[in-house]
Amino acid sequence: MSYDERIFTGVGVLAAVVEAGSFARAAEVMGLTPSGVSRAIARLEAHVGVRLFDRSPRSIALTEEGRRFHEQLLPLLASIEEVATDIAGSAATVRGRLRVSIDPWFARMVLAPRLPDFLDQHPGLSLELTASNHREDMMAGVDVAVRFGPAHVASLIGRKLLETRIVTCASPSYLAARGTPATPHDLVDHEALMFRDPQTGRAFPWEFARDGKAFEVEVSGRFITDDPTTAVTACVAGHGVFQSIELGLSAWFARGELVQILGDWTDERYPLYAYHPSRTLPPAKVRAFLQFVQTLCADHDLAPTPLISTT
Repeated sequence: MSYDERIFTGVGVLAAVVEAGSFARAAEVMGLTPSGVSRAIARLEAHVGVRLFDRSPRSIALTEEGRRFHEQLLPLLASIEEVATDIAGSAATVRGRLRVSIDPWFARMVLAPRLPDFLDQHPGLSLELTASNHREDMMAGVDVAVRFGPAHVASLIGRKLLETRIVTCASPSYLAARGTPATPHDLVDHEALMFRDPQTGRAFPWEFARDGKAFEVEVSGRFITDDPTTAVTACVAGHGVFQSIELGLSAWFARGELVQILGDWTDERYPLYAYHPSRTLPPAKVRAFLQFVQTLCADHDLAPTPLISTT
């Protein structure tokens, strides 16, 4: 039998008639007219090819086929109601499996150290995390994606979590050997650690901003990577100068393993966005995760901004 949504309508009306005992009372319960109930039952009978009710001016009763039909439907109706209740509960209860795709730097430097706090808050939740900075199909198989960069992904809901400064740094050993650049243009004489843009496959340009003016500086280096942790490690080892987002570098600066240079040209800001696909109210697990991540961002003294659409 092919799918016909009228079957589901008729089945619901049939169950209401059996429970109410008459077409008129079923109509009151369902907000229909008695004639509307009668037509729905007639369509259902025509579709299944048997008479389901014996009708008289004073009463109605299930036929033998109608009784068997109703008895076999009851478990199915109960299962549908159970599924609907469970789905409705997911909108209010933080539970189940949450699948997240997160920028590797943010995952390692900000999120991972605080994950026990999040999971302790929600014992009914399990987390499946994928670290990636690619944007193509970033929502495939996940509930939430977190990425650095401008919000240009169509048909998604984007929440700006923070904006972080772009800083330039090097190790004390490198600066002792090669000298400290006084202006961004001095970098042409230095070894730059290049970071590959996952969207283009090319190295990110080095930009500097001050007093509302921004410009690029042509730099060069023999090392390029798409992993920021590797780049920072190489920078600490004295291989060259690195330009990075400031978020997550505080520990290296505090230990003196890295030194910020060209601090007068750090007006540029880089945003971090969280994305989810639904334009309606997302499940409770998604809302809980977004709230937790925003709290982490606030802890870094970088306040989140309200929900916006990226379309």
